[in-house]
Amino acid sequence: MATAVRECLAKARRSALHLEMRDSYMRDDPEFVRWQDGHRYDPADRASWWRSWLDVVAETTGRGVAIRRLRVVSEPLSDYVRYEYDGTFTNVAAGEDVRWLPRSRARGLLLPALDGWVMDEEVVILHHFSGEGEWTGPRMEVHHDPELARQYASAYERAWERAVPHAEYRPA
Repeated sequence: MATAVRECLAKARRSALHLEMRDSYMRDDPEFVRWQDGHRYDPADRASWWRSWLDVVAETTGRGVAIRRLRVVSEPLSDYVRYEYDGTFTNVAAGEDVRWLPRSRARGLLLPALDGWVMDEEVVILHHFSGEGEWTGPRMEVHHDPELARQYASAYERAWERAVPHAEYRPA
């Protein structure tokens, strides 16, 4: 995970909202390739799937910061999003609250054009991806802009209300 996100999480005091809306990201990711080859994480073998990102999440939530991840998805799920679904138990184990919003349930919502993060309703980190899900320049933009953060957080909250908690979501 990029340094900007880690730095902002280290400074977060109350909340970190993460919005993901793409059906695929970096399809050459070695973990995704392993998943395509049949590898699955064993929930009982924590040492085999715990990684540095989960340390960041656990430390942040341990300070009382609520981290929520909202995934807006097409159904049926793409292979990449199914890979994310299969591994989401690791995010939950680290302290994230994760929900899934099928696009069919997003009717009437006005969602931002870019994925990203909102920290404490003060900072917005926008992610730039190509149509193929690869990072494009400038990759990330960090904005210390309470008005932009309010707009993102407002759209996020409306979508969050319609989304299905990870424990209840069953992909179509």
